[in-house]
Amino acid sequence: MGKIQLGVLVPLEGGPEQEMEKVSALGFPTCQVVCWHAEWLNEEVAQTLKRAASENGVEITTIWTGMPGRYVWNFIDGPATIGLVPEELRQERLAMLKRGADFAQMVGVPSITTHVGFIPKNPGDPLYPGLVDAMREIALYCKERGQSFWFETGQETPVTLLRTIEDIGTGNLGANLDPANLLMYGKANPVDALDVIGTYVRGVHAKDGEYPTDGRDLGVEKPLGQGRVGFPALLRKLKALGFDGALTIEREISGPQQIEDIKQAKLFLEQILASLP
Repeated sequence: MGKIQLGVLVPLEGGPEQEMEKVSALGFPTCQVVCWHAEWLNEEVAQTLKRAASENGVEITTIWTGMPGRYVWNFIDGPATIGLVPEELRQERLAMLKRGADFAQMVGVPSITTHVGFIPKNPGDPLYPGLVDAMREIALYCKERGQSFWFETGQETPVTLLRTIEDIGTGNLGANLDPANLLMYGKANPVDALDVIGTYVRGVHAKDGEYPTDGRDLGVEKPLGQGRVGFPALLRKLKALGFDGALTIEREISGPQQIEDIKQAKLFLEQILASLP
């Protein structure tokens, strides 16, 4: 893309044509498309999405691929339910990721992204080798299709993510940095995290939030600029690292207030980007 551009996260299930029109109407040149339902990942929908993106002048930077089964977004049940970490769900979820990669190829999108889950901090954990093997399998599947695989940050520490990328070793891995997740999961200060994983950042979720206040529940998501991410410092550091991907606004509420918060976030980020040297 050459320079940092803004985008917004949109659901495929909202309808490809409607969502691409929404992205364009909000004034965004890019978006990430998220899909949690396998039946949407078919050739007919792919061609509709590809055409709608082209007609609206929107670049899709990644297909954020959700996976089937129960997800509990907290610290108690999360480790056993999220991503590829749970062994009993791993093969079914790998199949969904491969379907997402096939769909991305049909649309002409160069990457897929997902939450891998609470990657074990201890490399001696018996779950870790099988997880690395599974991740290598999907990474190679993407590589055969000329694609990258992006880890959505959140449930793991930056050092754990770095080691996992190194251990998989396929050369087509990156991070979709969600700075709010690093805070909300209590894993890292996002600005400092760039010292560890900054060279692997390929995309960014522009989302804000707070640290957890108890040991069971995630920290609270906030409108951009009202949490503790520190976007001016984060964007300065990303630019210094040579990042030229997209800042994709994500606001995890629904309804009219979500659209208003997205509009305000766009203005907020535009002002910061304009002030960068």
